[in-house]
Amino acid sequence: MELSMLLDYAGDPRRAADQAAALESAGLDALWVAEAWGFDSPTIMGYLAARTERMKIGSAIVNVYSRTPALIAQTAAGLDALSGGRAMLGLGASGPQVIEGWHGKPYDRPLGRTRETVELCRRIWRRETIDHHGITDMPLPPEKGGRHGKPLKMLTRPVRDRIPVYVASLGPANVALTAEIAEGWLPTLFIPEKARQVWGDALAKGTAARPAELGPLQVVAGGLLAVGEDAAAARDLARPQIALYVGGMGAVGKNFYNDLAVAYGYEAEAKRIQELYLSGRKRDAAAAVPDEFCELMTLCGPEGYVRERIEAFREAGVTMLNVTPVGPEPARLIETVKNWL
Repeated sequence: MELSMLLDYAGDPRRAADQAAALESAGLDALWVAEAWGFDSPTIMGYLAARTERMKIGSAIVNVYSRTPALIAQTAAGLDALSGGRAMLGLGASGPQVIEGWHGKPYDRPLGRTRETVELCRRIWRRETIDHHGITDMPLPPEKGGRHGKPLKMLTRPVRDRIPVYVASLGPANVALTAEIAEGWLPTLFIPEKARQVWGDALAKGTAARPAELGPLQVVAGGLLAVGEDAAAARDLARPQIALYVGGMGAVGKNFYNDLAVAYGYEAEAKRIQELYLSGRKRDAAAAVPDEFCELMTLCGPEGYVRERIEAFREAGVTMLNVTPVGPEPARLIETVKNWL
């Protein structure tokens, strides 16, 4: 099992990135960079590539609406060249809140866009001449306003013609697609004890159609990390994040994270969290998050307990434990947990 961290998109990215070398020395294998509607992730990923030597650097996530597949492929190839082959492309459809509310794009055909983006990225990295017509037209045909375009192939030569693609997905159809076409899966709010009941059928369906050359699906999941006799209290730090996603990432009837909480068995609680959050009562929404939800999606407590949580994630198929260290010495905590893996 590898060990990774998610760079907090709400914090100071330069300060966080400056800690990357220490985290790398402590044994961190990968750093994921989110963007949501904060700073863009590719800029920060490029800075991380310059400040590190060994760790992998991934986007978590770049959405498939606000950038063309060609630009996504160029960006990933550029980062891979800059980092010496350490890039991971984390993709996702995101959700209507971000795509419509921030990027001003209609949230349509998320599965088709994801499949097409992955396919085109891989063709571009192989330096194929792209003549594609689907959700994305390359080149643009005359009937859609194109006049002078012609099929092109990538001008520069990528370091690798197969950059690992990780897809963030939650719904059954999207998870099945992920298991079919992607090197890895980036689930959110992952509870290992409930993963099989929620996603087992979808993962099996996608795996059945998975090309052998992709190898086993890599799974990236984890949560807050705190080790010590009084560390269990750190679980409460997960409440605002859970409330944000379950309550605020979308509208009533159109929130994938709320649907996930319902699938986990927290139907009444999910409804209450959303009602409170959308009415502006964010603290009350956080307080309404069930204790069990916080406990099962985090790794906070005495050493023996945290080791048990790590094994629960491993048994659920997680191959890269993605943690957020809590405390004044994150590098030391990373080093400790890396030794347990």
